[in-house]
Amino acid sequence: MARSDSAATNRRPRLPGVGLFRRSVLLFLVALVLLIVAMPLAQHLAAPALLEGPLFAVVLIAGVLAVGGRRRSLVFATLLVLPALGARWLYHLRPEPITHSLFLALGSVLFVFVIVHLLRFILRAPRVDSEVLAAGIATYLVLGMTWTLLYLLVDVFAPDAFVLAQTVPASQGFDSFNALYFSFVTLTTMGYGDITPVSPIARMLAILEAVTGVLYLSVLVARLVTLYTGRQA
Repeated sequence: MARSDSAATNRRPRLPGVGLFRRSVLLFLVALVLLIVAMPLAQHLAAPALLEGPLFAVVLIAGVLAVGGRRRSLVFATLLVLPALGARWLYHLRPEPITHSLFLALGSVLFVFVIVHLLRFILRAPRVDSEVLAAGIATYLVLGMTWTLLYLLVDVFAPDAFVLAQTVPASQGFDSFNALYFSFVTLTTMGYGDITPVSPIARMLAILEAVTGVLYLSVLVARLVTLYTGRQA
């Protein structure tokens, strides 16, 4: 009897989730990793967009599910993702700068919306569990994806905003994979130097991403350590 009472005392209620379903954040994390891994493989296809487009769509939809725990958040995220997917589909049918830039802009806004909600979930969590860890990793990855879209958006209006080294094939140009590569290299402050931002806007975005990457890891580690030590106490 005493053992059952002790087990009931130690059993803690599950944290209120941020996603529409229990594993929505984990699903979003898996979709992000799948997109990042598949994008370099897509460069070997005759039409990389045939693989990148569906994967981007999966990531956007998974992002909606990851923050759709509340009705207001679900409605707002849906209102963002539907025109973004529509613009992506139109760009696939008729590649024009206006549809491409619309998709990039709406996708960036949706990613920022997801980041804010995941950060709020992490900072308000009373303890560390698998969903908090998944949210922390997913937030870091979606930061890199957000700047990827922003760099591509800058390239639409200023094609000479980035200079590629001779080691980068000239046929590729500043495509989606090179934008992804440059974004995560900047986010982690590695800075290989094979892609260089030269326009003021591109340089400003690179500075903000590098600072954000350093601050995020510092704050995230501090928060997780605080939650863990508080639980041990």
